[in-house]
Amino acid sequence: MKVAIGGDEAAFALKEILIAHMQEQGYQVEDFGTFNAEPILYPDVAIEVATAIKEGRFDRGVLVCGTGIGVAISANKVPGIRAAQAHDTYSAGKARTSNDAQIVTLGARVVGPELAKDIVTTFLGKSFPGGPSAEKVAKIHEYEERLAGPSSSGAPSPEA
Repeated sequence: MKVAIGGDEAAFALKEILIAHMQEQGYQVEDFGTFNAEPILYPDVAIEVATAIKEGRFDRGVLVCGTGIGVAISANKVPGIRAAQAHDTYSAGKARTSNDAQIVTLGARVVGPELAKDIVTTFLGKSFPGGPSAEKVAKIHEYEERLAGPSSSGAPSPEA
């Protein structure tokens, strides 16, 4: 499985720990940054990871920041992406099995390294079985398509 990972300076140390952990488990991991503890704007990294997953270049993603909230909000701006914040293994598992989330987000100021490794292991080890949750995930997709329309906001893209 190919996993994209990224985060901000608040979670740089945790990101490095998670990369080593996932590689030890046999995952192919690509680091989208940040590559040091200097301040960055986390939405840039979160959008890049989410876009890479949407384009099919990666199977799953892990995003980290101080709380896990900002990267989740940012990643969820990419149509078709479901990023779920998880600070326990139960939520991480349900993010996959009930919500078909492609990205898990964690807060380095909220969970310690050992729990973070367990959360990521749980998230990556689960699949989406469909079943009763499939209709709910399809409904989310339906609303996303309808509300986004041809342009999600009409505002110029950040690249413009």
